[in-house]
Amino acid sequence: MRMRVLAASAALCASALLSACADEYAYGPYGAYADVDYNGYYDDYYGPFYGGYWAPSGIFYYADRSGHYRPDRARHFRRESGPGFHRFQGHAPPAHDRDHDRRRPGG
Repeated sequence: MRMRVLAASAALCASALLSACADEYAYGPYGAYADVDYNGYYDDYYGPFYGGYWAPSGIFYYADRSGHYRPDRARHFRRESGPGFHRFQGHAPPAHDRDHDRRRPGG
């Protein structure tokens, strides 16, 4: 019985830790990072992208074909030029409603 309680506790802790890693910027920008022009340099690693924005951490979030924002932690998008990079410009989407994104359906 004690092992089951420990295993259940471990599973609960693991799921809580993983949910803490959820990326709150994946739904789009908010606050001062929304509805502004942006520019940078890109090496075409991901292929075409459909918009994006710079997050407070300095990571560029690019919109994929489905409209989801993906973080570029590998720095294929940069603020400075480099070999193989070309300049891009765009306009970040309007702010998203973080509270709305976290509501459960029917809630």
